[in-house]
Amino acid sequence: MYAVIETGGKQYKVANGDVVYVEKLEVENDSTVDFKVVAVSTDDGFKVGAPYVDGAKVTAKVLDTVKGKKITVFTYKPKKSSKRKMGHRQRYTKVQIESIEA
Repeated sequence: MYAVIETGGKQYKVANGDVVYVEKLEVENDSTVDFKVVAVSTDDGFKVGAPYVDGAKVTAKVLDTVKGKKITVFTYKPKKSSKRKMGHRQRYTKVQIESIEA
């Protein structure tokens, strides 16, 4: 059994026990979070859309808030002696899927 959840403008395919890094959520560690379910696959088949997955629920436990790998951003304007170098580390929330109810 697996489900497709939506959070942070992205969709993730998850199953029970999976550990997933999602866009940063404003929650504390060791709390539980419910996600919006887009699709769910059960023994009866694959269900997609609003009337089919209205009762579906995915619950996850927040493990930690972490930073991703550092990327370097370099901008310049040719022939103008204008340069700027910046770094960026995206923040993620590490969650573990506890239950999928369909």
